[in-house]
Amino acid sequence: MFIRIAPDKDQPSATIEIPLERALPDYDLHQLEHPTPRDVDGVLVSQGFRDLVDDARGILTELLSGTCLELAQFTGAICPGDDETYRPGLWIVLRDKNSPNGRELSSDSRTRISAVAEELVKRLQLA
Repeated sequence: MFIRIAPDKDQPSATIEIPLERALPDYDLHQLEHPTPRDVDGVLVSQGFRDLVDDARGILTELLSGTCLELAQFTGAICPGDDETYRPGLWIVLRDKNSPNGRELSSDSRTRISAVAEELVKRLQLA
């Protein structure tokens, strides 16, 4: 599972992109690879994907509770693959609420964000 984490420049936040790489029958998500981004749109609006997003939001809320991190943005994403295919995925922005704007994330916050992303993938059984 490839998780892309990109700290934002001059901001106390980071973007997490988690492409779905295997079928998730519990969410009725079977066909994930598509030849065009437009084909992924149908997956992103499906009830199964919305259920996955709801479950992920609940897990994130639990994982972030009692930490300095907060959920700034969370949505579905169209993730380009290496082989000219596109997949649905999760797009998450986490912010360190204790850091002032104009400052980048501390190394501790970056480590926490990585741990949150890995635990989310584990709990949703995406890998």
